[in-house]
This record gives sequence, C-alpha cells and structure tokens, in this order.
Amino acid sequence: MEHSIIPVILSGGSGTRLWPLSRSMRPKQFINLVGEESLFQATVKRIQQIEDIGDPLIICNEEHRFMVAEQLQELESPQNTIILEPVGRNTAPAIAAAAYKLSLSDGLDNACILVLPADHIVNNIDQFTKAVKMALPSALNGNLVTFGVTPDKPATGYGYIKTRAQPVADNGAIPVEAFVEKPDLETAKEYVKSGEYFWNGGMFLMKVSTFLEQLELFNPEMCAQVKISVSHGQKDLDFFRLDSESYTQCENISLDYAVMEKSEIVSMVPLNAGWSDIGSWTSLWETGQHDDAGNVTKGDVWLESVNDCYIHSESRLLSAIGVKDLIIVETHDGVMVTTKEHDQDIKRIVAQLKKSDRSETELHRKAFRPWGNYDCLDNGDRFQVKRIMVKSGHCTSMQKHFHRAEHWIVVSGTAEVTCGEKTFILSENQSTFIPLGEQHRLRNPGTVPLELIEVQSGAYLGEDDIQRIDDEYGRS
Repeated sequence: MEHSIIPVILSGGSGTRLWPLSRSMRPKQFINLVGEESLFQATVKRIQQIEDIGDPLIICNEEHRFMVAEQLQELESPQNTIILEPVGRNTAPAIAAAAYKLSLSDGLDNACILVLPADHIVNNIDQFTKAVKMALPSALNGNLVTFGVTPDKPATGYGYIKTRAQPVADNGAIPVEAFVEKPDLETAKEYVKSGEYFWNGGMFLMKVSTFLEQLELFNPEMCAQVKISVSHGQKDLDFFRLDSESYTQCENISLDYAVMEKSEIVSMVPLNAGWSDIGSWTSLWETGQHDDAGNVTKGDVWLESVNDCYIHSESRLLSAIGVKDLIIVETHDGVMVTTKEHDQDIKRIVAQLKKSDRSETELHRKAFRPWGNYDCLDNGDRFQVKRIMVKSGHCTSMQKHFHRAEHWIVVSGTAEVTCGEKTFILSENQSTFIPLGEQHRLRNPGTVPLELIEVQSGAYLGEDDIQRIDDEYGRS
C-alpha cells in the first residue's frame, strides 16, 4: 500500500557535546537518556500516531547498522529500509539519498518525506502529530515545509526561522522569509519579542519530486553524485549500502545551506510540543524531572546541599556535597565535571582526546555487536578479562588471532564451541581453552542469553587482532 507520508529518520550524528556518555561508536541517539527507550526508539514510536504513515526509512553510519537493526527489533518494527552512509556528509546528501531511493527503487515521487533527526525529544506527541497534519496540504501543493519550534526563551544555541508578515496559507503553513544563524543574546531577545522568529528544529515535510527538483536546481553536482550512489548501491543483508566512491565526492553541506535558504517555496508550520534537540547536558537538565533543589539525577546518586545540578552515574555510587550549577557524568571508564556555563566546551576536551588517540572518544567499555555485547572488566600487561553475552540463536564470526590465546568459562546458558576441527557443548561452570592461532567460533544454541567470562593472554590484545574466516553478518 502506498502511503502519503514516508518518515526519513536521520541517525548519523556523533553527539560529542554529551561525552563521556555519547561516543562515536554509540552516540546519543542510541542511549537511554530520557525514559526507558533510546532517543532513536522514541523517534520511531513518535511517528506511529500519524495517519497514513509508512514504515520509516533510516539513514545511519555503517558502523551503527547493527545497533539500528537491534533497536528496531526491540520495538517490533523490523520492516524498515536502513540506508548506510559510507562517510558522513551532513543532512543534504543524506536526505537526497533517501529521496532518490524512494524515487528510483520504489517509484514514490508523489509521496511526502517527513525528515526527523533521531536525537530529539518531543514531549507532546499529540501536538507534534497535529503539526504534521497541518503541514501536509502545503507539502502536497508543492512547498518545502519546515517546522518552526515556538521559542520559550532567547536561546543562542539554535538557528532561527523568520516568517513573512502575510496571512496564514495552506491550512496553517506560513511563508518563510529567511533562515537566520545563531544569534547573540541581545539579538535572540529581540527575535523572541517580535513573535516572527522560531527555532530551526531541522524537521521537514516535502514531496519527493519537489525536493529533488529544488535540490537539482541549486546543487546539481551533488544531485548527480547521490543519484549514482543510490543507483550503484548494493543490498547487504537487511541494509542498503550507498556506493562509497560517488557518495564520498558529495559536498558536506546541510539541507538549510543547500536548499532551504535559497528556495522560494519554503513554508513553515509552528510547533509547540515540548521540543528539545538535547544538544548539551544543560538542555538535558532543563528537560528533566527536577527534585526540590532543582537537581536532575540518574543512577546511584546521593546529594547533600546540592542545587541546580545534573548528575549522572552509570556504574557506581556518586556523591556530591555543597555544589551548584554543575554537570557531573560518570561512566565505566571516565568522569566529566563542568559548570553548566561551560558545557558547550566539552567538544574541546573530545578533540584533545582524539588528538591523543584516546579510545574513550570512540568506544565504551561495553561494546555492542550484532551477536550481543562484551564488557572489558579488567586488563593489564599481557592479559584482559571480558564478560561476553551472546543472544539466543546468534554466533560470533569464525575467526582466529595471531597474538593471543583465550580461556572461556560459561557463567549461564549453553555454549556451542567450535575450536579447530572440533565442535562441542559447554554448560554452566564448564570451560575451554582456545590456543593462539586456532580458528574458533562461539554460538548460543539455547533460548536464553549465553554469558561467559573470557580471559585473554598474549603479547597484543587489540580488537584489530582478528582474522574473520566466515561471518553471518557480512563483516570483513
């Protein structure tokens, strides 16, 4: 069945300003920052109330593909197209790839795409749904519709949309006069006072054919490269891989710069739905549930004489005494402390850590794989200890290592172990040894998760010491 609206969820962000919780291999959209679901999952659920809505089309970094697939499965929403970007090229090429995929592969030129970032919060879903419904006639009439968030303060961290002083048209869509860069505080106060400016939330509704026509008008070179990338793309398991060579040549540019600021057919629908882009720890504090002293806490936290702080503990007891206006975030392998005034500068720390090749900018101690996850419990000279979980019915790749041997001890569940030419079963409290250089695989044939302790020993214990011989998930 052809639907009027196809959601396009952009999930390629890195979220460096929410470090140390958000990291490049597990950025903020895949983390449960608010509630029991990730921001990505909340975005997928949010669109389910919209009438005549199709299955979401997801665009993500290829490194995150299994995380996206797993989080969709948790929502029992497996019927999705997941487009993999070989490199990040900002929002314009990503949205263009989605539009060309719908046009070239599915013939849905007359459908509207509802473009949504995966890492935003919308508290009032009814108001959000109402705004989308209000925007649809304008989009079907050939306009590019954006959603302008009604400002509740003079924020300097957002760009603004200026509307024209004209009557409301198309059942609620207002003509847009200009997109404005992030202002200073005094200018932001003037914007909010005028009532003509709205926050630019980066959400859009537009017909596939209209968007591609406008994009080709203003950026034909990028259009050509994206079209080639989609035409030469390849299906890989449940994913669609864009052609790397052509996509890499695309300009790194946002949709605002590429099209919206230049087009004459842009309109806006106001959105007053408790929106936040969660662009900083302070914004998370602002949207959180405060205690009587104005604090927002998560995890095992104990406070005394603390006011207006955001405190997040992931793995241990965290206590604070006699402080205010602080951001304190603890993870398994790092602690970050700053004032709310300086939380936008966290990206500077991340940049310095990257220059020093610190893995804490990319990886968490707990790493997620398509078959499950592992948690590094301890390491030292020539040894490393991991806790490994393999999901029911899943298995690791057939692989071997050139610099390490491994001991496996089953904690719970049942393990089917392949080591060399032998395949055998291990139950709880049983163990085995994988010699250096021997090909091996771990499978969970049971119905409950398999948990085991792995002790590695050897001269080099890096994750790149893996030669995959066979892999059910198509990894090289």
